Amino acid sequence: MSQDSNIVVDKGKSSISDLWTKEDYWAIWLGFFIIATAFFLYFNFSPTQEFQDKIAQQNAVMESEAAKAPFKTIAWHKAKDAKGKLKAEDGALGKFFKHWTAAPGSWKSNPLEALILSQEQADAKNDAAKPKYKEAKAKTEKAFALAQTAEAAAVAANFQDVALNDEAKAQIADWRAAHKKESDAKKKVSSKPYNRIPTLVVLCLVFALFFSIGIKFMGKDTAGFLKGFAVVFGVSTLAYLMGGQSVAKQYGVGAEAWGVIIGMLIANTVGTPDFAKKACEVEYFIKTGLVLLGAEVLFNKIVAIGIPGIFVAWVVTPIVLICTFIFGQKILKMPSKTLNIVISADMSVCGTSAAIATAAACRAKKEELTLSIGLSLVFTAIMMIAMPAFIKAVGIPEILGGAWMGGTIDATGAVAAAGAFLGEKALYVAATIKMIQNVLIGVTAFGVAVYWCTRVECEAGKSVGWMEIWHRFPKFVLGFLSASVLFSFIDGSLGSDMGYTMVDHGVVRGFTRLFREWFFALSFAAIGLATNFRELAHYFKGGKPLVLYVCGQSFNLVLTLTMAYIMFYLVFPEITAQI
Repeated sequence: MSQDSNIVVDKGKSSISDLWTKEDYWAIWLGFFIIATAFFLYFNFSPTQEFQDKIAQQNAVMESEAAKAPFKTIAWHKAKDAKGKLKAEDGALGKFFKHWTAAPGSWKSNPLEALILSQEQADAKNDAAKPKYKEAKAKTEKAFALAQTAEAAAVAANFQDVALNDEAKAQIADWRAAHKKESDAKKKVSSKPYNRIPTLVVLCLVFALFFSIGIKFMGKDTAGFLKGFAVVFGVSTLAYLMGGQSVAKQYGVGAEAWGVIIGMLIANTVGTPDFAKKACEVEYFIKTGLVLLGAEVLFNKIVAIGIPGIFVAWVVTPIVLICTFIFGQKILKMPSKTLNIVISADMSVCGTSAAIATAAACRAKKEELTLSIGLSLVFTAIMMIAMPAFIKAVGIPEILGGAWMGGTIDATGAVAAAGAFLGEKALYVAATIKMIQNVLIGVTAFGVAVYWCTRVECEAGKSVGWMEIWHRFPKFVLGFLSASVLFSFIDGSLGSDMGYTMVDHGVVRGFTRLFREWFFALSFAAIGLATNFRELAHYFKGGKPLVLYVCGQSFNLVLTLTMAYIMFYLVFPEITAQI
């Protein structure tokens, strides 16, 4: 009895010590340190009262215009534009952190421009872009004049003439489309000189010290980590530089893919230096980033798109995951169940994030995780370009196309980029559905942990307790979910307008997302540096992983498109009409 009691106590002690000795918990502590810092700074050093007053002023205009006209007037849109410009991230605080976390910029033929842009080069860029901007501005002015004329005619008829109302609505829509093109063109004539080398050096030192705290408490080689971190950060920086090249950006080959490619080239040619390997903390970096990703998954946005989006994300995804896993086991007869489930989760849920959580839950090998992520990056780049082109070619409606891409393209950033190719509505629907799908990271990890403990690894006649499932469950997911709940609560309590100004375009875009993107870049660089092709070769025997991914994604594409059409156009057309 006494001996059993001692075992329980020992287990309890071990569990408590996990809080400061395990990677998952340090991802949570570091992630929430960044979140707490962001809230403290933005809510103490931003003109919140000024924002509230201006929002109230513009809302009054919008309410007045909505009451007197059966369509959204020019004044209504101008008030909305004025409200949309109220962003905490545009203040001194946001500019400070954007400056000190800035990655290499974009370039076309001279890669040095990504790091150093002189005044002369900035002026040349602006001059080259001015003709298109002037053309776009002239079209906007013309469209605005036509919209004013059409609206004036509708006003003269006291909004009683349906034909005049429809004409005004159409002309205003044309003006808004032209205005967006002008805004996009204006960004290209706003280049300013910069030198990012000093800020990158400082950022490298800050990140090295930041992550070394957890490394020290986890009992790892802190000095070795600090020495090797410069290599990982250097590869990440180079990956950002390559991802900023105009052709690479056009085809969706971003910093994530380049980090893996460059890292693998180093690892499989000259070889990754031994001292650098101690800094290749792949899961430590990405788990911290995933905790911060929770800040971007807001429940009010899930509710805003309604039941159609939830069906596309939460019904199709588990069906595809389970069917792909069964297909791999029963048809392809893949020898590794862990590789099978990681690829299935990666492809069906949300790419790398789900792969990391699933790999932790089933204890997949590092090489299996790397292989899954590699497949995901390749197909994400292909689908990001191919899907918008196909959707436009066959005439699929914009909202349906956005829902389709949101449910099938793996990476959140790639989903947003692909949605932007189709239009604002497609971008909104695609990004929101992907956000809803991200919630399944935790659900998937828990489900896989339970299944692996009770079915895959259980021994005959022995039951598996919940403690084993808890031990296997990736704890960083709790940080991800907690961040999501916290941000959803704060965003909801502030209201949609102040939430947009202070949370979405303040705490998130002006702080947590800046760090999350860097942490993801560090993890992909570390993956590449720690990967040896010889270790992956035997997993590709017979091409089964590739066949699994292609077949699973094909099923995903068909089922997602079918579900999106049924939900958005047959069952809930009224919700679609309001988007």
